[in-house]
Amino acid sequence: MRRVLSLSTLYPNAADPRFGTFVARSLEALARRDDWQVTLINPIGLPPVLFGRYRALAQAAVDGVERRVDIHRPTFSLIPRVGGRWNPAQIVAATLPLGRKLHAEQPFDIVDAQFFWPDGPAAARIARALGLPLSIKARGADIHYWGAKPWAREAMLAAARQADGLLAVSEALAADMAALGMDRGKITTHYTGLDRDLFRPLHHDGLRKRVAKEFQLKLGQGPLFVTVGALIDRKGQELVIRALEELPGHVLMIGKGPDRARLHDLAARLGVGRRVHFLGSVDHNQLAVILSAADAMILPSASEGLANAWIEALACGTPIVIADAGGAREVVTSPEAGRIVAREPGAIAVAVRELLANPPERERVAEYAARFSWQANAAALADHYERILQNRPA
Repeated sequence: MRRVLSLSTLYPNAADPRFGTFVARSLEALARRDDWQVTLINPIGLPPVLFGRYRALAQAAVDGVERRVDIHRPTFSLIPRVGGRWNPAQIVAATLPLGRKLHAEQPFDIVDAQFFWPDGPAAARIARALGLPLSIKARGADIHYWGAKPWAREAMLAAARQADGLLAVSEALAADMAALGMDRGKITTHYTGLDRDLFRPLHHDGLRKRVAKEFQLKLGQGPLFVTVGALIDRKGQELVIRALEELPGHVLMIGKGPDRARLHDLAARLGVGRRVHFLGSVDHNQLAVILSAADAMILPSASEGLANAWIEALACGTPIVIADAGGAREVVTSPEAGRIVAREPGAIAVAVRELLANPPERERVAEYAARFSWQANAAALADHYERILQNRPA
C-alpha cells in the first residue's frame, strides 16, 4: 500500500467537531480504499496563555485512530489574530520532528497539504526535509484572502513551485490560482464529496414541525430559508437578513462566528428579529433535515472555492441562491438548481420569489448533486497522488 502523510490545520477535534469536516470525510474515504494508508498531522495552535476556547482546544490535542486515519495532534505556538505570518514556521518547528520519526518507522510516499495557508508552506518544508514529493490543495479563502497578503502570497508561490501537483476545489479557483502566479499545468480540479446516504430529499411533510420542535422555534406559516456558513462578513448573512425585509417567512442561520452579535442586532433593528433564528453549529444529521425542510438555501458569499453547503442543499432537493463566486457556475447549471445573483438584498429577494412562485421538483434538484460523492472524491485523490509518483524523476 502507498502511504501519504497529510498536514491539515483544518480538521475536527473534540473541542470543535464540525471544524473542517470536509477534510476528514475526504481522507477517511481515501483510508477506506485498499491502496492508500493515511497518516494525518493536525497541528493545533495555542497561545502562550490559554483562555476561552483555547483551553478546550488544548485538551483536544489528542492522538488516535479515527475512521482508519492515524491522527497526530501536536501543538504549536500561536498569536491569535496577528500571528498568521509566522504560523508556517511554528508549525514546522512542532511537526517536522514528528514527521521524521514517523517516516523513519514506516516510510511515506508523498506529503500532502489540505489547505494552502498555513499548511502549504509548512508541508513544503517537511516534504523537502524528508525528500518526498508534495501535493497542496486550495479551497478558496487560502487563495482569495491569504493570497492578497504579499508575504503570504510569496510563501505560497514558493510552495507551489516546489509542489509536484496542486489541487483546486473548482475550475474557477484553479483559474484564480493561475492568476496569482501558480503553474496552471500543475493544477487538477478536485471536487468535494457528499454523504449520499445522509443528504437526500426527505419526506417534506412534517419536517418543518420537527425542526421547530427540535430547536424550540416559532416558525409560524410561510416559507422557510436556511443559510449555512461561518458568521463572517464574506459569507453575506447580512444581505440575507436585509433581503428578508422584502420576503415572507423565516430564515435559519447555521454556523458560528464573530459576526453573530452584529447580525442579531441588525435583524432586530430591521424589524425581522423574530424571523431570523441563529442555530449555531449543527451535526450533519440535523443539517440534512433542516435543508430538506427549507424552500431555499441562500448563501451570497463574496468568495468561495466550491462550498459544501451548496452541494448538500442540492442533494436534499433544496434549490440554492448564491453569488457568482468561485465554482458557482459549475454547480448552478440550470434554473432548477437555483439562481446566481448579485450581492444585493433586492436581487436576492427577486430570485427567492421566483423560486417560491415556481418551485422545482425536489427530486429534479437533487440530480444536480448526483456527480458528487466521497467515493468519487477519494478515487480522484488517489489518482492524483499516483500520477505524481509516476511522473516524479527517479
